[in-house]
Amino acid sequence: MDNIEKKPVKITETILRDAHQSLIATRMSTQDMIPIMEKMDQVGYYSVEVWGGATFDASLRFLKEDPWERLRILRKGFRNTKLQMLLRGQNILGYRHYADDVVAYFVQKSVANGIDIIRVFDAFNDLRNLETAVSATIKEGAHAQIAVSYTLGDAYTLDYWKDLVRRISDMGADSICIKDMAGLLLPYTAEEMVRELKKTVTIPIDVHSHCTSGVAPMSYLKAIEAGCDIIDTAISPFSMGTSQPATEIMVESLKGTPYDTGLDQMLLAEIADYFRPLREHALDTGLLNPKVMGVDIKTLLYQVPGGMLSNLVSQLAEQNASDRYYDVLAEIPKVRRELGEPPLVTPSSQIVGTQALFNVLTGERYKMVTKETKAVLMGEYGQTVKPFDPEIQKLVIGDAVPKTHRPADDMEPELERLEKEIAEWKQQDEDVLSYALFPQVAIDFFKYRKAQQDGIDLNAADTKNGTYPV
Repeated sequence: MDNIEKKPVKITETILRDAHQSLIATRMSTQDMIPIMEKMDQVGYYSVEVWGGATFDASLRFLKEDPWERLRILRKGFRNTKLQMLLRGQNILGYRHYADDVVAYFVQKSVANGIDIIRVFDAFNDLRNLETAVSATIKEGAHAQIAVSYTLGDAYTLDYWKDLVRRISDMGADSICIKDMAGLLLPYTAEEMVRELKKTVTIPIDVHSHCTSGVAPMSYLKAIEAGCDIIDTAISPFSMGTSQPATEIMVESLKGTPYDTGLDQMLLAEIADYFRPLREHALDTGLLNPKVMGVDIKTLLYQVPGGMLSNLVSQLAEQNASDRYYDVLAEIPKVRRELGEPPLVTPSSQIVGTQALFNVLTGERYKMVTKETKAVLMGEYGQTVKPFDPEIQKLVIGDAVPKTHRPADDMEPELERLEKEIAEWKQQDEDVLSYALFPQVAIDFFKYRKAQQDGIDLNAADTKNGTYPV
């Protein structure tokens, strides 16, 4: 240990984004965050992840908050710390591809409102779907971190990852993230992967994992020993389970080593004390389900993210078919292979899972096909690492000619049309982007905002349906 070059590890804190998204369905409000901002700003984190992912949708849909206002408030509170967000490339934060003008404008407004680091990823690792977002990030002077969606499979060799990060570096990325959304990255695999990627590129490497399978803290340690520069952690009350390893545990584990983070445990303890009552309240109200806090070994056995498993359970229950759980689990890897073996992350995890469910419940494979499955096989989501199964593709799309080019190349500019559609409700430039991503949800929020501004009794409003007395 004495002979190892001193290399302090940097920490990205996820408590204000991925941690509460993973554990309490993204329900932490801006008011919950405000009192602790100043203290968190004193820690010396490399960055704090505060935005993106599901926070945008949840803010509008469930919390009746403007996500742009949240970002501005956080920017004022974090004067010394970089703010980070997660962006799904051409999907932005929605569930379809958007035209290039919308993607570029979203990045521009994200940076203008306070984001310093944008982590961009694509569910298929199709770098063509990242080009516009990355170019816009660089143009706006922000830090472009490109993430690789980590998964397992015959195609995902070390040579595949090395080639991918080499191309990412050539795109102008400022750093790379190994995004292990399902907790599949095992310790010695992490060590080998990071060591080889560090030989391949010179830009910093961040490792992001979830504790779903229980191995993430060990994988972090081996990745650190291999030279990774940054790890993603969550302050302890909202750590572990389907969230990230605990910040305090990693800080203490590295103390006195060449990788010492230098962060103050007493300050971290004060921050944990603040969040602990929020955790207890989430437990009391049922928002935090104890099931998400345990280790789910099925994650490693079936290579299925925890969120996908819970979604599968609820879908089967709705169909009175809970006894078919293991049949569907066995079907998921088959569908995944037939659809080009994509990583199982939003939206591919939902597409593969739902199609597997239909295949089992109808009793005939691909008798019922979702429009998303058809879109994948038409090339509308991009290129997968392996070719589609030709028989399945023919069965689903017939004689239609699938796309082989970048899907967004077929999309006409959208901003002008969206501006006209939103004119009645627009109060800030950013409103058009909220509308672009979630049209009906945004309109419901704009109605709520207007009612609030007009002093209407919101207790009498039907907030579920977005209707208010006028």
